Amino acid sequence: MNIDLKEMTQLAAAFRDLFKGYHISRSEPECYAQLSSMQDQYRALFRALGFELVCDPRGFYYFVPEQAAPQVNKTAQRLALFTFILVEHLADQGRDPLSVLDGGTIGRDELPALLDKYRDLFLQAEVTTHEELEDKVIRRLTQLGFAEDSNGVYRFLPPMHRFLDVCLSVQHDRDLAASLHSTDLPLPAPVLIDDDSGDPIITLDDVEESEEEAMARALAEERAAQEQDA
Repeated sequence: MNIDLKEMTQLAAAFRDLFKGYHISRSEPECYAQLSSMQDQYRALFRALGFELVCDPRGFYYFVPEQAAPQVNKTAQRLALFTFILVEHLADQGRDPLSVLDGGTIGRDELPALLDKYRDLFLQAEVTTHEELEDKVIRRLTQLGFAEDSNGVYRFLPPMHRFLDVCLSVQHDRDLAASLHSTDLPLPAPVLIDDDSGDPIITLDDVEESEEEAMARALAEERAAQEQDA
């Protein structure tokens, strides 16, 4: 495949965000539009780096390692637990969780009551105060492209479907257990692992390069390939 790097004007921005675990959706219109229009070129270039660019049909892009399965770290598990709690909370209030988590909003003023109601579960995620909830959960959701903060109103973005899928899987297991009238069916329980960094949504153990080194290597390899084909 002939890749024209000059046409890939969003390459640096897209790689920087994706490398850090960010999910690019339509909230970043320029990056998203170019990834969509030049998807094959971007996927080929990133594959040379050892990453698989995933395009979720619900409208977002993210990286997974090509060679090894990602190790989900504490940040990812914490966000999944928060999503599970929020689904339960919204359902108890008679609100449709899917409509809220698929482009809907919650307000910062709702967080204290949520923390009080599910304090035991939040303890598993090492979240004990309103400030920790905002710092360890809400801030990470916005930093990784799952939500936007608009003056204390949090709007959820399409990448939230990754966590919603987990919640739906848990609910499916619950429904199956109920239909079998069984209390012995094991259900997934959020168990947090130790992770000192708490930064990327996935831990890429086989990637030792920095963002800049990885980008430089990918560009050098692509230029070499093009010169060989010429």
